Amino acid sequence: AVPRTRILATGGASHNKKILQVLSDVFNAPVYTIDTANSACLGSAYRAIHGLVAETNVSFADVVKLAPEPRLAVTPTAGAEEV
Repeated sequence: AVPRTRILATGGASHNKKILQVLSDVFNAPVYTIDTANSACLGSAYRAIHGLVAETNVSFADVVKLAPEPRLAVTPTAGAEEV
């Protein structure tokens, strides 16, 4: 089975529930956020670590195991896909 789509929102706009709701409704997918400042830098750091251990065949999923768990922020409004 193919996993359902989910959106991971970061940055300043991720604190605005109305913007997140629009994203959720447009893409008909739940939106998750993380409480981490400078999340783009954090993602880059995980990719850099993955590059450093690439020759050991460590998967990216294993590298980010200890990353902060995203929290559900909003879900699609019922009927939004019809609009």
